[in-house]
Amino acid sequence: MTTEDKAPAKAFKKPRIFFLLGLIVTTGYLTFFSVKATTPEMNKIKLPPGFSIAPYCKDVPKARSMALSPSGILYVGSRLIDGDVTAVVDKNKDGVADAKYIVAKKLYGPLGMAFKDGDLYVGQINGVVKLKDIDNHLTDPPAPVPVNLKLPSDLAHGHKYIRFGPDNWLYIPVGAPCNVCERDWTKYACMMRMKPDGSNLELYAQGIRNTVGFDWHPVTKELWFTDNGRDWLGDDLPPDELNCAPKPGMNFGYPYRYGLNVKDPEYGSKRPNDSDFTPCRVPLGPHVAALGMRFYTGDMFPPEYKNQVFIAEHGSWNRSKPLGYRITCVK
Repeated sequence: MTTEDKAPAKAFKKPRIFFLLGLIVTTGYLTFFSVKATTPEMNKIKLPPGFSIAPYCKDVPKARSMALSPSGILYVGSRLIDGDVTAVVDKNKDGVADAKYIVAKKLYGPLGMAFKDGDLYVGQINGVVKLKDIDNHLTDPPAPVPVNLKLPSDLAHGHKYIRFGPDNWLYIPVGAPCNVCERDWTKYACMMRMKPDGSNLELYAQGIRNTVGFDWHPVTKELWFTDNGRDWLGDDLPPDELNCAPKPGMNFGYPYRYGLNVKDPEYGSKRPNDSDFTPCRVPLGPHVAALGMRFYTGDMFPPEYKNQVFIAEHGSWNRSKPLGYRITCVK
């Protein structure tokens, strides 16, 4: 834990964008970026006219997922298997973080972050724990309390990104434990949800290979999510996806279909006879590795950005011509 004076419970009052791998800030919306803020490469980032970008916080190891508490403290998870959870505070509200606190140490892949009723929920590889009343205990954090540790703990696509929905249930995606395979699809390649106390864990949607970003439309309250497609079908197949699941019980096709209901060459013929698949709403491009996504609901960006989907694309690793490495907007 950082031995600094106890952080105040208030920080940001205005919405901002926090970009990870250095944590970079500009106005408006939560997402991630893939360029280190401490290198000259940051000057190569292309932004729309009127936008700016600057470092927010350094040295948060393997940071990716974040949650902002109502008081403005930013909590950052870690992709490390024995990772820490970090609280980042801007005490003087100048847009640059000036304090960091380790509020949980050596958790099991503590990547998912969600905040509710003063408690920070942490998605681990094997389930969910929470840190009670954490904003008021940055220098003396409580021990993590188990919420539900009965989720699959496979390492492949095993990180648990978590968020609370408009229905106050906690949504938890469980990735496929492979590139492409057949498993028990009531436990893998799906979206689960449960009550805040960990009870009533249930299946919400199936056929989702690996979603690491989801949000609810601010008007319709429908669930939208990205999905990362399988590998080794060449440079141009399959596309990553933007999907919509307005109700429970929908199936989005993995591993039998992808994109706009295209038959998978390896598993397409194994499609169950009683299956009813929903095609994606928007193909995002092959291997762009769509990560976090949010609907923009702030008031700092120009009006045309209102209710648009912002998608952070990690970028391809197995494509002869790289694709992605950008923030994509979908209206």
